[in-house]
Amino acid sequence: MKNNRKAAYSMLPTVSTLKKLVGFTLLSAFAVTAMADEASVKKAIEVAYPKFKVESVTKSGYAGLYEVFMGGQIIYTDEKASFLIAEGHLVDIKTKKDITGERMEELTKVDFASLPLAQAIKVVKGNGSRKLVVFSDVDCPYCKRLEQNELTNITDVTIYTFLYPIASLHPDAANKSKLIWCASNRTKAWQDWILNNQLPKTTGTCDVPLEKVGELARKIGVTSTPTLFFADGKRMLGAQPHQEIERALDVASKK
Repeated sequence: MKNNRKAAYSMLPTVSTLKKLVGFTLLSAFAVTAMADEASVKKAIEVAYPKFKVESVTKSGYAGLYEVFMGGQIIYTDEKASFLIAEGHLVDIKTKKDITGERMEELTKVDFASLPLAQAIKVVKGNGSRKLVVFSDVDCPYCKRLEQNELTNITDVTIYTFLYPIASLHPDAANKSKLIWCASNRTKAWQDWILNNQLPKTTGTCDVPLEKVGELARKIGVTSTPTLFFADGKRMLGAQPHQEIERALDVASKK
């Protein structure tokens, strides 16, 4: 899935933040004398950058590099953690495979069946046979572009939208989310807003699961909107072209 890693907005540390901390892309850090394996590399990185949680360390199989998954990104180091390659994709020359991209897809997968879909707005298009989850901020322009320009071109899908207002970017998004969720027909209210900028005339005083959705987003590493999840657990970031979304839906439906 091309350009999956582009995000509309970011809430947590990104590659750019990491680069500011480490100084530049290829940084001399420190040498360790411990045994050269995943555990020692993980320990070395955690000592050097205690603010970041190291999710996993795996030997890449390329030039002795170790893949380190931290801060929602993949970086690379050697067996002594003497440098960090903090940006860029590892590509296999022979196969032309984007190794980093494929690994990111695997490392950021979720258990789709475990998602609390009752906390999302459900929209059924066509026969609804395929499944798609979207984390969306009601005031996010990329979320509107996704709905208006891309999802309108896709059918035979059930879309579950988790309302995920980002207060730091859109102070009024939470209030609008409450109005939409508390409408007598929240599916219609959502489509009226996201497609036509029309809010329902409700009080927004019902039980709205915004806090629960926020907890879920943090748990599965949703750091931007829109973020899409497919039935096979893979994610896609940003308002990607409908052709890309269609392909991902087809792949997921066959698994």
